[in-house]
Amino acid sequence: MPQLNRRGAFALLTGLAALSTASMASAARKPTNPDPSEVRPIWPSDPPGSQGVTAQETVSERSDGKGPRDRAVTHTRTPTLSLFRPRKPNGAAVILIPGGGYERVVMDKEGFETAQWLADRGYTCFVLLYRLPGDGWGAGPDAPLQDAQRALRLVRSWAPAMKVSPNRIAIMGFSAGGHLAASLTTRFEAQVYDRVDAADDLSARPDLSALIYPVITMTAPLTHAGSRKQLLGAAPSFEAVQAYSPEAGVGGRTPPVFLVHAADDKAVPVENSLMMFAALKAKAIPAELHVFEEGGHGFGLRAIAGKPVAAWPGLFEAYAKKKGI
Repeated sequence: MPQLNRRGAFALLTGLAALSTASMASAARKPTNPDPSEVRPIWPSDPPGSQGVTAQETVSERSDGKGPRDRAVTHTRTPTLSLFRPRKPNGAAVILIPGGGYERVVMDKEGFETAQWLADRGYTCFVLLYRLPGDGWGAGPDAPLQDAQRALRLVRSWAPAMKVSPNRIAIMGFSAGGHLAASLTTRFEAQVYDRVDAADDLSARPDLSALIYPVITMTAPLTHAGSRKQLLGAAPSFEAVQAYSPEAGVGGRTPPVFLVHAADDKAVPVENSLMMFAALKAKAIPAELHVFEEGGHGFGLRAIAGKPVAAWPGLFEAYAKKKGI
């Protein structure tokens, strides 16, 4: 397996991969600080379109040190998959895609903690650290999708060695990571990078997609303005807005989708999930939507204790099992 040895790798590994035995017994319990057992790069050399990229990858701690960690990565240079192995694999895998408004990637709160919760239930989990569209990558707004497609194909190629079925691979995206997950859900066949190796001969289609308080549409006024600006610029064309609004890209091969949103979300309007659900139903794609009266935005597993929204992880697990994941 390739080792991290390129620019940005040291900061990532030291910032994100110190081994720990901590885990969460339940979604409602105060999160601890879980860490991956391994971090793998997704590209064998520099990512596509890296010529001229000068941004420096950084890892910052946003918590006050009194509670769980809250690290954010900006200017990602080395996209990776952080691995959480279950003690008793159930034969399914989940790739988690944290949010951050396409300006940063929030690894702990929406990545590592949920990955540990799922691993405790038998899922082999991978947390994707993806590149950000504002850093000058050659593919522009497709740079994050390049990483997501490549990640799905790699996990599918690793599946036999990890006791995972290659047709039981789900993705789970949060906020802007939900937009990336939705983009992968609808654009898994898009040719956004040239073949690198045999893994790229495999399908990038997820077998199930979970979108948690996702950014979906790029159409104002319902879009998340910050994510849209980072992805498409200050004044995107009508064509660009349509092309990067996943609700407009739902097709006959779109996989089943599970959606969660809070009605009082002031950052990403609940209409994003409603629009995606309506588009899925219009194409007869299996979908399940849960809208909670309160919960706000970015609740993950940290801000759900004692609230109805605390049900969402169990609801996902039930839906995934129903779909064979």
